[in-house]
Amino acid sequence: MYSEKGLIFFPTRELEGTPAHYQLRYEDIYFPATDKTKLHGWYVPAANPEKTITLLWFHGNAGNISHRLENLALLHRSLEVSIFIFDYREFGLSSGHISKAGTYLDALGAWHYLVQEREIAPGDILLFGRSLGTALAVDLSVSEPCLGVVLEAAFTSSQDMLSRYFFGAIPPELLHSAYENLAKIHLVRAPLLFVHGQYDEAIPLEMSRRLYQAAKSPKRFYMVPGAGHNDTYLVGGADYFRQWQVFLQECLEKES
Repeated sequence: MYSEKGLIFFPTRELEGTPAHYQLRYEDIYFPATDKTKLHGWYVPAANPEKTITLLWFHGNAGNISHRLENLALLHRSLEVSIFIFDYREFGLSSGHISKAGTYLDALGAWHYLVQEREIAPGDILLFGRSLGTALAVDLSVSEPCLGVVLEAAFTSSQDMLSRYFFGAIPPELLHSAYENLAKIHLVRAPLLFVHGQYDEAIPLEMSRRLYQAAKSPKRFYMVPGAGHNDTYLVGGADYFRQWQVFLQECLEKES
């Protein structure tokens, strides 16, 4: 008997740090998913209070938000925006039991928190999905307006990913719900930036290329030379963050 936890999701409870370890001001946020599951996240405000853009971050399938702190600090400094990063159910300090179906409820809950509780305009929200989180960013951007969408290490579908690990039939209990990026990407109307490591060992670069081809314009593609799955922002260095800056500026110009 297979379960999504331990095969698809690898949550870690203990937080290994906070944004304060990188000299960043932040707020501990507890908010409900759309099924009322209590979730936890960090809101890191922009250094300049006149900057209105907020990056909503959907992380990957392992660890928790504390394992993204270095990446968060560098993005915060480079983009000069606010960042809201949160843990899915059963990750970090979030309650509940993890499942693909549950992550959709978590993502929408995070969106509602920003728009309803913090009163952030949808047009001021930049969605960022990484790895597994790309499915949540794509799904949310189909149903809700946003400034733009960054998809890093994106995959085509959960079935395509499971097929990489099961050479026979995929256990039916792993197909109760699905992530369907390729089936949805053409419905995204916001500007898109695809980022993928050249030598990504977990999600093939070819998957991002297929998504890019199926996506509507405006769209950009940035392959990080020499990078794998988890080191894009380190291997890419200054050029990685420059790609983000250029994309954000294009989104702002299109919005205005």
